[in-house]
Amino acid sequence: MAGEKKQGLQLLDFWVSPFGQRCRIALDEKGLSYEYLEQDLANKSELLLRANPVHKKIPVLLHAGRPVCESLIIVQYLDEAFPATPALLPAGDPYARAQARFWADYVDKKLYDCGTRLWKLKGDGHAQARTEMVEILRTLEGALGEGRFFGGEAFGFVDVALVPFTSWFLTYERFGDLSVEKECPKLAAWAKRCAERPSVAKNLYPPEKVYEFICGLKKRFGIE
Repeated sequence: MAGEKKQGLQLLDFWVSPFGQRCRIALDEKGLSYEYLEQDLANKSELLLRANPVHKKIPVLLHAGRPVCESLIIVQYLDEAFPATPALLPAGDPYARAQARFWADYVDKKLYDCGTRLWKLKGDGHAQARTEMVEILRTLEGALGEGRFFGGEAFGFVDVALVPFTSWFLTYERFGDLSVEKECPKLAAWAKRCAERPSVAKNLYPPEKVYEFICGLKKRFGIE
């Protein structure tokens, strides 16, 4: 559906960004056509700088030319702006919506930062990041419980928030000397279920490609 503009939607994004991938998955889950605009983050476009002058980051959703920034806000906006499409946040239950927002926020506050420290740091900092990563993954597995998805039987907001990071699990495993499947078998099984969804399969890159990207970043930053 990317490449069409029937809904007046454009997404400013970068291929490997888990935050941008959230938006792509949400758009596809809702059946919304959009134009994908890949960004060069080393040489940011005037469009990106105009659309997100505060943070100057991707992703940015343009809806009829009006910018919406920050991935979780974009996903919630899509729910509100296109109410006739399948809802990602639980409908009719404020408590369930609050819980979904809590766990999506937990992913944002914990997982990405810890993963970055895992491949950037050495020594005590690396050891601490590894311990934290296992704790974070176990906490998320506890939130998943016995459900097929974080919303129970339905793929929803928390799944959209977390599933892009499953492509990063291999990187976390290699730099953290850990096994997601061993530490969190239910979370690993959830990741496999999500990967079967067309919206996820279409928008996630192979874990090896993500690992190669991070190895390239390490070389660029002079990290051995």
